[in-house]
Amino acid sequence: MTAMEASLIPAAILLPLLGGGVMLAHPLRRRGVREAWVMLLTLATSALAAALVLYPPRQALALWSIYPGLTLAFHTDGLTLVFLGIVALLWPIAVLYSFEYMSHEHGESRFFAFFTMTYGVVVGIACAANTFTLYFFYELLTLCTLPLVMHEMEGKARYAGRKYILYSMSGAALALISLVFVYRFGVLDFVPGGSLNPGAAAGHETLLRGVFLLGFFGFGVKAAVWPLHGWLPSASVAPTPVSALLHAVAVVNAGIFAILRITYYNFGTALLQGSFAQWVMMGFSCFTVVFGSVMSWRMQHLKRRLAYSTVSNLSYILLGASVMTGAGLSAALLHMAAHSVFKIILFFCAGAVLCQTGREYIFELPGLGRRMPLTFAAFTAASLGLIGIPPFAGFFSKWAIAQALVGQASPLAVAGCAALILSAFLTGLYQVTVIVPAFFPTKQQLSEVRANEAYTEAGWRIRTALVLLVLLSLAVSFAVAPLSEALSSLVGEIM
Repeated sequence: MTAMEASLIPAAILLPLLGGGVMLAHPLRRRGVREAWVMLLTLATSALAAALVLYPPRQALALWSIYPGLTLAFHTDGLTLVFLGIVALLWPIAVLYSFEYMSHEHGESRFFAFFTMTYGVVVGIACAANTFTLYFFYELLTLCTLPLVMHEMEGKARYAGRKYILYSMSGAALALISLVFVYRFGVLDFVPGGSLNPGAAAGHETLLRGVFLLGFFGFGVKAAVWPLHGWLPSASVAPTPVSALLHAVAVVNAGIFAILRITYYNFGTALLQGSFAQWVMMGFSCFTVVFGSVMSWRMQHLKRRLAYSTVSNLSYILLGASVMTGAGLSAALLHMAAHSVFKIILFFCAGAVLCQTGREYIFELPGLGRRMPLTFAAFTAASLGLIGIPPFAGFFSKWAIAQALVGQASPLAVAGCAALILSAFLTGLYQVTVIVPAFFPTKQQLSEVRANEAYTEAGWRIRTALVLLVLLSLAVSFAVAPLSEALSSLVGEIM
């Protein structure tokens, strides 16, 4: 490994961490200076992340051995490249959006300090070479995002913060038990196929499968697996850039990423396939897919509706991964990429409406499509992708998950296919009931909108962010075939 390769990962982690820390120690009061500093840090980190994706280091980098077998170490592999690629593309656009959105809020310097530091922590999760490093940065992620969830520091925000930390701490305890058993029966390094020692694990298979489920539910807190999802809708009280960060880019994807790591790199599919551990993982994923869609359909608060939609779609990914085949994993990763783009657009549209009109409930939105056509056009495009209408990538990712399930001769696989169909139908209902009234209000609703002639599109930064994201969603959709091939190739290295 060259010196340049060795320095890329630490630089991508430390640059936003230290840059955000500087803002905490010495708040930048002048908005122009602060925005230039934050965008510089973000673009530099994304450039480093892009370099890691395009020119991945050939060997792992061990920085600090704390105890025999417990080492802070970093590497890149196929799974890293997918997660890091999503983050590197979406984070700068989220920052651009945040500049305008947060200009209406207080505590901007504190907000951007933690927002920037979170980027470095997510890079650390993506590049972790073992479960100990992953767990370390996973816990840092909770600490960095807690002030963002509680940004308003009023009643609802404090309640959401308490809920978030309690759920996260409980999940961390379960995940730690899983980590201890992996250490006892193997190594913590990420090894394709599993890092457990076959000799040491022999005779303890049932125990290890039970321990895997502790890890699944532990990391499943951030992946919003039912019944551990409750923190996610509550966290929608946070500023919209934080909601997008939680629901589309960093936190929930970190939970998915951690589950994929322990499934395919620690415990291994050979141990789990055909066992009660696989059926429990698949069963809870099926239930959460439908539960999230039903709850989303019931919600009248727009951000909470989108939050429950996230609960459902995260379990689409886990459902694909629970098949424990190459086809299932590549389908899961495809949906992870597609959902990230579509969901961040939807949250940003909700935030734009809130900024411009103060409206946050669905019954308040009819007619606004005529006042904010760009915002609701973006919302419509992302909704079609989320529902799974061809040619959007959401259709192909759901199709791929269904195909992976069909290849499994089991009742739960059939239930999984049924869950996908029912959820897609409900997704159509809860998204269309926002879109149609926005563009085609009743006469009374239209008169109410006309009475508020001041309603207009948001500023250029929010509009630019939405346009860039819609273009990105179209690029992902129309390049879905080569993207699927690339993901299948990466997955081939794992299975």
